[in-house]
Amino acid sequence: MTSLFGHSVRSEGLALYMAEAIVCFAVIYALSASIGGPGSPDAFQAAGLAAILAFSTGLAAAATGMHDPTGWRKARGLLTGTLLTAVLLAPLAWVAVEFLRVDLGGWANNPAVAVVMLSAAGTGVVLTTRILFLGVARTGLFTQPIAVLDGPRASLVTLPPAGPTASEEPFRVALRLGGSADLTAAGAEQTLGLAAQELKARGIRWVVSPEPETVPPVLRESWAGSGIRLVGEVEFLERLSGRVDLDALEPSWLETARGAHMTRGEALVSRSFDVVVSLGLLLLTLPLTALAALAIRLDSPGPVFYRQARVGKGGKIIHLTKLRSMRTDAEAGGAPQWATRRDPRVTRVGRFLRLTRIDEIPQVLNVLKGDMAFIGPRPERPAFVEQLSQVIPHYADRAVVKPGITGWAQVNFPYGASVEDARQKLTYDLYYVRRRSLFLDLLILVATVRVILFQEGSR
Repeated sequence: MTSLFGHSVRSEGLALYMAEAIVCFAVIYALSASIGGPGSPDAFQAAGLAAILAFSTGLAAAATGMHDPTGWRKARGLLTGTLLTAVLLAPLAWVAVEFLRVDLGGWANNPAVAVVMLSAAGTGVVLTTRILFLGVARTGLFTQPIAVLDGPRASLVTLPPAGPTASEEPFRVALRLGGSADLTAAGAEQTLGLAAQELKARGIRWVVSPEPETVPPVLRESWAGSGIRLVGEVEFLERLSGRVDLDALEPSWLETARGAHMTRGEALVSRSFDVVVSLGLLLLTLPLTALAALAIRLDSPGPVFYRQARVGKGGKIIHLTKLRSMRTDAEAGGAPQWATRRDPRVTRVGRFLRLTRIDEIPQVLNVLKGDMAFIGPRPERPAFVEQLSQVIPHYADRAVVKPGITGWAQVNFPYGASVEDARQKLTYDLYYVRRRSLFLDLLILVATVRVILFQEGSR
């Protein structure tokens, strides 16, 4: 695992992204610089085009889940992801060519030919790097060895399963040390050299302890001096899973949560991000929204839009705007209901709108108004919030940040329609509250494209 701005990413995915960017840059640069003829790009133009295409290729691959090992380790996922990457990369390549006004010269002076050629090169890099990484990953190179101090919760950190999948795990327990309660200062001094030498010899850079504060300072200093990080088991599992342990949260956990204590500068950047992304989405999808509105009008009687009360930041009631996807009498009894699979209340057009998330587009108006952010926990209905707050600990804590159109829970967990589902989604929402950053927001934004393309969790 590698920590970036408070969020942990798999070292394998990070290495893949870097390798992909370097290879893509080299291929595009060599390709564009080698084309002769009048108007062919100079070295500066070739480098600019290569840099933009390398970034665009990484963006397209991330949006199709091709940086997640689960997305490309199986043949079907590899082929599907590669094809979708090619589809997304083509318009990005066209924008790059038009933005730089690059004339590739010779046989590639036709913009359409240039776009196809560049897209094919980027897609070829994506496919090739992943085939190579399949072989490398199976050697266990990206499986990080860790040491575990035994303790009351140490059973949570277990060895990966035996067999061929063991090398695909992000970590493996390479060494188990005595319980931290047994490491007295005297005992630590006696085992100090052995422990540090053994950890370094095994390539261990993480020591996981159920109670890191009980580890003697002399031992902690030795490990720190050797580049070995001591981390609590709860934090380690949180970083590994991308979710919090609700039962392990301290009552005062919000005092250190990044989402609950944004500086003015961070707030300004966050608001600017919301406005720019929302305006861009609104303009790009205006024709699509108009067609959807017409389809709703022709498909079923009732208004095109519908507004519903939701709970916003600090418990404030906001009114969320969406394209109508259900019959007007969907809640004729007055009691709020969770949506279910194949919900009979959903109209024919509404089913398509919900699968593609087109019904969510008008919520950008809530973002522009300031009631919502683009990224954040999904706003819930007041009746559900009251119900869930009584049975799920810390449920009300999600309201310390603005609700969002999409969020960490939405890209990691399918649609929830029960108390247990709400509890599971809360573990992701509070992870976001604890580790919120612009970097995490960007990851969620890109992952949302994957969720829409693969219709994950829609009802």
